[in-house]
Amino acid sequence: MPEYEFPYRNPALPIEQRVDDLLKRMTLDEKVDQLMQITVGADTNPNNLGSGHSFRPTIGSVLSYCGGTRNRNAFQRLAVEETRLGIPIIWGFDVIHGWRTAFPIPLAQACSWNPDIVEAGCRVAARESYAEGVDWTFSPMLDVPHDPRWGRVMEGYGEDPLAAGIFGAAAVRGYQGEDPSQPGTVAACLKHFVGYAASEAGHDYAYTDISSRTLHETYLPPFQAAVEAGAMTLMSSFNDITGTPAVANHYTLTEVLRDRWHFRGFVVSDWDGVVQLAHQGYTTNPAEMCRAALSAGNDMEMNSSAYRNIPALIESGRLKIEVVDEAVRRVLRIKFAKGLFEHPYHEEVDPGTVSLQPEALELSRAAARASMVLLKNEKNTLPLNPDTLRSIALIGPVATDREASAGAWPAIIDPKTIPTLQEVLPSFFPKSEIHYAPGCDYTSDSTEHFAEAIAAAEKSDLVILALGEGAGRTGENRSYTNIALPGKQLELLRKIAAVGRPVVLLVSSGRPILYPELEPLANAILHIWECGHGAAAGCCDILTGAYNPSGRLAITFPRSVGQIPIYYNHHPRARDEKAEWGGRYFDLDDSPMYPFGYGLSYTSYEYSDLEISVEDLTAQVTLRNTGKRAGRETVFWYLSDPEAKLTQPLRRLIAFEQVDLAPGEERRLTLQLDRMHDLAYIDPTGKKVFEPGRFILTVGGEKAEFVVAE
Repeated sequence: MPEYEFPYRNPALPIEQRVDDLLKRMTLDEKVDQLMQITVGADTNPNNLGSGHSFRPTIGSVLSYCGGTRNRNAFQRLAVEETRLGIPIIWGFDVIHGWRTAFPIPLAQACSWNPDIVEAGCRVAARESYAEGVDWTFSPMLDVPHDPRWGRVMEGYGEDPLAAGIFGAAAVRGYQGEDPSQPGTVAACLKHFVGYAASEAGHDYAYTDISSRTLHETYLPPFQAAVEAGAMTLMSSFNDITGTPAVANHYTLTEVLRDRWHFRGFVVSDWDGVVQLAHQGYTTNPAEMCRAALSAGNDMEMNSSAYRNIPALIESGRLKIEVVDEAVRRVLRIKFAKGLFEHPYHEEVDPGTVSLQPEALELSRAAARASMVLLKNEKNTLPLNPDTLRSIALIGPVATDREASAGAWPAIIDPKTIPTLQEVLPSFFPKSEIHYAPGCDYTSDSTEHFAEAIAAAEKSDLVILALGEGAGRTGENRSYTNIALPGKQLELLRKIAAVGRPVVLLVSSGRPILYPELEPLANAILHIWECGHGAAAGCCDILTGAYNPSGRLAITFPRSVGQIPIYYNHHPRARDEKAEWGGRYFDLDDSPMYPFGYGLSYTSYEYSDLEISVEDLTAQVTLRNTGKRAGRETVFWYLSDPEAKLTQPLRRLIAFEQVDLAPGEERRLTLQLDRMHDLAYIDPTGKKVFEPGRFILTVGGEKAEFVVAE
């Protein structure tokens, strides 16, 4: 057995024993440093450009990409070999939907309704980013948005709390693996805790007015699911929670997260989140900012330096050393669990041997085609037959735009490595003459290329028109009041539709967009999101029928911004919504343009014979593929509780599953209901309450009412 100078160096000892030993050896200044996260010069995160701090080798964390493992290891060597205690630094970065291999944005991934795809993509991102020096990613985002004007809607998994939690847990498994101390894994960070997506008017960083009931019913459940999956860290959010800023909210950070959920990792603030307490009207005193955030349970401060006030606060008696020690304990616990003390340095490898590997690129393609959603297919315009289609007009800015496929928050993804639709399409239609014309760009008012586009359409059998938002229109600090396609794109569609050729409309975006004016002008519509390296090939897989589209919307698409917020699991009105005095809009259909769960297929499905056994709470339904193609159906199980002392949503998703069926094949599906998981509701304190009575189960249009007694 090797001998160790100090117990904390001994990997054979329990982590808690090692933490205790190290903590008692640390000076107050060393403890403070462990609670600080800095950047080291500029990096690719737009928040960080031009920033930089004087590097201290005793610092707890660095948020930077320094050009690769060699540079990262050089800084780490200073911490491990040139300081008194040799505490390693944990290196964090925003790895959101891929590192060098780009996967679909998270909102698109949610439309696949396949948690395995999310987990596999995050596993690739972990492996690639670890190879270049990353220990810790600020992902997944588990905010539940109801407002597509908010730019960060692209970063989450849609509007349903259950789905967000399931996908979040899958991301945690993908990033951290079975053993997060092993090379090739990164620690996950759940963000933004909590309620960030409830910002008023879709503004970023805005005030949120959240009732206790909504907090526990909508915004907390995804985080709890991912904490239970083993997430190592969380990030506090920018918003207030009904008057108390999240970064200083003792109720959410301590009473819920630690006391109820027994979370043992650490919480980091968002960028400058502690000093932004001044902007939120909480306090302008940096020392009070420090005291409030640290006492509430926010352990690490990202970028700013209010926590440098810790020694003075302790000396004055305004902050107890036990609070500081507990925060440091949480940080050290994760560093030990991550294996940083045993493996502080990452092996220096050629990124080309790890990133953009064939299996990763094929996975990106599979994720892309599973995420795209077929919104319209008039008279079976799709799929296209490559053997009979003589000519195709490929028009629109998305056709040649690599950045649009890269998507927002692209880490260090190099758009030049992403194939375009113009490059890929000919290989799928080798017998077709492709006539390309740009038509227009995303945002300008220029129509100078319209004539060229119209001419291309006139000499073609069919038009593929690829429109979208363009790069940089979604993501952090990208809120828009108008979520229609910008520029002259609608006008271009009108001109092309007037030519009279069938039009297949492809739309790339990072948020729901407005379709009412677009929909009548196209024969088929495929929403392709921002789907990374596999976007072009995955899209062509669907266009040719090599893949039967299976994507279903994880977020509602409104008819108008005037309907926002609009989401499927809203609560009932005081009067019948269909009645004359039902509170409807008088200038617009109340229904969404495309509802949550919507998506077409090249085949058709029929649900029948829904039965529920009250004795053992088992539900069964028959699903049949009634079309001529094999397909994958996403089965959504919804529950309604029409009479409850605490009124419930009109319906809420309680389970989903995917079923592959050959033409004519049918399968009997079973769902085991649970009183406390499925039939109970959450009260304003977060407690689950089962109330006996009448319930309604809905699946695929089939509906069954049943009564459950005490």
